[in-house]
Amino acid sequence: MSLFFALATYVQINDPDAGVWMVAYGIPAVLCACVGLTPHLTETLPWRRVADLHVMISSAVVAMMGWRLHRETVSEIFQLEEGREFSGLVLTAGWLLLCRHSGRAPVGMLRVSTAVAITAFPFVAWLYYHIHKELQSNWPSHCQNAI
Repeated sequence: MSLFFALATYVQINDPDAGVWMVAYGIPAVLCACVGLTPHLTETLPWRRVADLHVMISSAVVAMMGWRLHRETVSEIFQLEEGREFSGLVLTAGWLLLCRHSGRAPVGMLRVSTAVAITAFPFVAWLYYHIHKELQSNWPSHCQNAI
């Protein structure tokens, strides 16, 4: 997932509010890379504090964006930039929560299955939208020329 979050950080370059979203994806990219290199890092206080702060802020933004999308009765969430941003924040928060305490105990089958599903989803969705270019017709121009 570190690779995905790093890629998501990179494609934000041409976004009008790139700084916010680069930080939103960059922090999980670095945290996941650290966990990949040193799995027991999730038990250290600095890693947990940064991850918890990111999850807390992401959860607040997800709640606000989710309420707005619900209020506007959006049914095709990936057709709106806010919907894609909403989904990205849900992925970052979910992944960081999944990583929490992963270095402490053996990882069970449920956690592994959830990790595989969360990891596969963004790559499959990106590939699907890359193959079906007609789905990108209503996207803003800065979203259409991303990877």
